[in-house]
Amino acid sequence: MRLTPRVNRLPSRLASQRHRRGRFYPDTMDNRVVSGYNAAMDEPRSYTAFADDRLIASGPLEEMLAGTKAWVDRKERARLLIFDDATGREVDFDLRGSLERVLARAAPPAAEPGRPGRPRLGVVGREVSLLPRHWEWLEEQPNGISAALRRLVDEARKREPGKQRARSLREAASRFMTAMAGDRDGYEEASRALFAGDIPRFERLVRAWPADVRKYLLRWVREAAKVEGADGGAEG
Repeated sequence: MRLTPRVNRLPSRLASQRHRRGRFYPDTMDNRVVSGYNAAMDEPRSYTAFADDRLIASGPLEEMLAGTKAWVDRKERARLLIFDDATGREVDFDLRGSLERVLARAAPPAAEPGRPGRPRLGVVGREVSLLPRHWEWLEEQPNGISAALRRLVDEARKREPGKQRARSLREAASRFMTAMAGDRDGYEEASRALFAGDIPRFERLVRAWPADVRKYLLRWVREAAKVEGADGGAEG
């Protein structure tokens, strides 16, 4: 399957910096949860696979697929779900055939000839719709439209980066929680506590949930509180 989203070709000179994701290992205690904006932008994306409520594999793509494929080959019967550790979104992989074939199908496609941007540098072209006055302003900026847009994004990221990242982390946790625990007791209350940043209440509400699901969720929740608190400390 395609691991990168399909994007529209850009009819102009525009190119935007593609976000890269950092690693997140749910069964380690270093809390290196990253979603969206992060310092470790050169690290590969990681994924986690669950069989029902049990975590069966986690790590970079090849590592996760190897563990998941081994589980599939044992012909165990359970619901299998795989999540992107950076976004909490479900992702699908074709696990038929040998591990080599699984990995080959999962590999990102080669860059298309003539594709806008500079894929080798992580710069990918996408379509942007703006009003005429916005285009006029961008065209007047030094170093071109692409450079101006990248500069605007970087400046926005510097303002309260902790709050932005905390919001992304909570949204990722919410996606995972809906998929894995949407029908469990306390889900609605836990969701409210999640977005309120009330960790003690959240922990109480999810205490009876399966251990692997709970631990995976709490990495996001605690990291969100940590980075948001860092913003508050900087302001003080």
